[in-house]
Amino acid sequence: MLFLFIAVLQVFLLFAETSFSYFNLSPKELQAYEAKWGKVPAKKIQAIAKIVNDGRTLPDEQKLQKVNDFFNQNIVYASDWTVWGVEDYWATPMEFIGKGMGDCEDYAIAKYFALLQMGIPMNKLYISYVKSLKYNVAHMVLTYFPTPTSMPLVLDNYETRILPANQRTDLIPIYSFNGESLFLAKQAGLGQAAPQGINANKKWVELLGKVKEGGK
Repeated sequence: MLFLFIAVLQVFLLFAETSFSYFNLSPKELQAYEAKWGKVPAKKIQAIAKIVNDGRTLPDEQKLQKVNDFFNQNIVYASDWTVWGVEDYWATPMEFIGKGMGDCEDYAIAKYFALLQMGIPMNKLYISYVKSLKYNVAHMVLTYFPTPTSMPLVLDNYETRILPANQRTDLIPIYSFNGESLFLAKQAGLGQAAPQGINANKKWVELLGKVKEGGK
């Protein structure tokens, strides 16, 4: 229980600090980022920062579209083996853009951070584990709930259109989580059920900790 309390507290502190500024790098930070990753990734960081900062007053649907399009069009899909040489690695959005490639969870996480910075409330955004029937693989998407009881919209790197979950018959939901909690998923909602505790997803907590420690 103590670990759970500490983990939840760390998450709230993290997003209190980063939700409005994650992609905004100072000139010194941008210079260091370019030295590490190269000019092209540095320009992409500037591009997503502009999209995020300029789009704060847009309707949510337009925010979703701009962020979804940016990552789907600017990052190449590749497995963790190809990118990192390991079976499962959760990259921070800065690492994801730096590499210029990543797998499904990297897309979902980067979109989540960008939309938080654009001002979409955390309780409307869930990263959802699903099974892709089309490719017969475990997959991850970002889901957006306009209201707590509404059908969520699905942001996916496989399907570039943003569609309601009930139109994504190629996906079977497993569970969903965000910066507040972890949920087992019901088929209709892609993430509406009893909380299981944030410590049930160690990799998510580790990624948030890495960001908090400066691993943008």
